[in-house]
Amino acid sequence: MRKTYQAKKEEVERRWYLIDAEGKVLGRLATEVAKILRGKNKPIFTPHVDTGDFVVVVNAEKVTLTGDKKKNKTYYHHTGYPGGIREITAEKLLVKKPTELIWRAVKGMLPKNSLGRKMLRKLKVYAGPRHPHEAQNPIPIQI
Repeated sequence: MRKTYQAKKEEVERRWYLIDAEGKVLGRLATEVAKILRGKNKPIFTPHVDTGDFVVVVNAEKVTLTGDKKKNKTYYHHTGYPGGIREITAEKLLVKKPTELIWRAVKGMLPKNSLGRKMLRKLKVYAGPRHPHEAQNPIPIQI
C-alpha cells in the first residue's frame, strides 16, 4: 500500500523567480504568479503547507488589460469612517500605484486564510525594471 506524500515546511526548497510584466495581460499574468506562490507547479504540492516560491514582478506599470477594462473596471476600498467608501478605475490606479493592480489580482487568487497571507508576502512587485533582489539570483521565466 502506498502513502500520499505530505510535504513538511522544513523540507520545502524555495526558489526566486523573476517575471517581466511588460505587455502581459493582467489576469493571465496573475494566474501564473499565484500558481508559483502557492506551489502548484511543484510535484510536492500539499494544500495545507506553503510549498511555493518567491516571485519578483518588474515593469508592473506596463501591464495591459483587455477590452474596456482600463476605463470600466473599478476597485473599491473603505477608509473605516462612515460613508468612507472610495473607488478608483483601473486606468487611474495604474498611474497612481501600478504595483497595486498586480498585487490585488494575485491576492484574489490565493486562499483567504493565514496561509494565503503568508504566500502573498513572497510576492514582490516593482513598477519599473529595477529591483533590490539581485543577491537572490532570481530565475527569469517567460509567461
